[in-house]
Amino acid sequence: MRLHVWSIPMTTRFRGITVREGVLLEGDHGWGEFSPFVEYDDPTAVPWLASAREASRHDWPTPLRRYVPVNVTVPAVGPDRAREIVLASHGCTTAKVKVAEPGQSLAEAQARLEAVRDALGRSGRIRIDVNGLWTLDQALADLPVLDRAAGGLEYVEQPCATVEELAALRRRTGVPIAADESIRRAEDPYRVRDLEAADIAVLKVQPLGGVRACLRIAEEIGLPVVVSSALESSVGLAAGVALAAALPELPYACGLATGQLLAGDLVDTPLTVIDGALEVVGIRVTPGSLAAAEPEADRVAWWTDRVKRVSELLAD
Repeated sequence: MRLHVWSIPMTTRFRGITVREGVLLEGDHGWGEFSPFVEYDDPTAVPWLASAREASRHDWPTPLRRYVPVNVTVPAVGPDRAREIVLASHGCTTAKVKVAEPGQSLAEAQARLEAVRDALGRSGRIRIDVNGLWTLDQALADLPVLDRAAGGLEYVEQPCATVEELAALRRRTGVPIAADESIRRAEDPYRVRDLEAADIAVLKVQPLGGVRACLRIAEEIGLPVVVSSALESSVGLAAGVALAAALPELPYACGLATGQLLAGDLVDTPLTVIDGALEVVGIRVTPGSLAAAEPEADRVAWWTDRVKRVSELLAD
């Protein structure tokens, strides 16, 4: 199996980073992406490597649909930029808006949501992502304010860090709760089901070990599923599209339109949103794209060593 290290600048600072890095695995069947965030330790990166190996070695499950509806992702930007992002989203009628950004005020999040609502119109859907940064008391205070600013929220994603807090909040709010980190970073992803802590499960292919692992979780967790990206290139996004295409039901738009956050890609035809959806199509990695995205030698060595270490853990 051949490794190709890549590095692509981001168009907007997102999740605190301005450059996205990772490795492509080239196998006998195709290509898989291994791109855990650099601050993740090696044990956390194990399922990410399992996902990349699956993609490079196996066919995807049979798709049940040709198109996957997607949301536009709005980072923690000012209202004018938020409006621009939504208007340039190629027909997306759902927006996921980042809130609770460290160093920003509630008023800034309100203004961002009002701008997104203005851009989407009254029929559009808005969901917010908190990344577990609220305490329960904060959630109870801030969620109604942001719900009003959005003109009604579709749901709030991971408002608090713990499953217990999610369960307590769910009993005291009318806004549906989606669990992300409480599934993908938990020893037991089914606690959100057992404690009735969420209305929706957000599944990300790499952190959960691959498409087939996600399909098992979706079947067993018994909640509607939103498939979301881990800020990947089109190679990683293709795995998310394969999962969304294979789910028996897909009631919500998926968070897979994040390619716009990268200033480049690794395929000849990047996955592109058309009329608010991604088509279920194959991808083709090109030597020219790989060469253009190759980082400095020290980053190549760093990622090569990381793959070796994580491979040893995966073998155990």
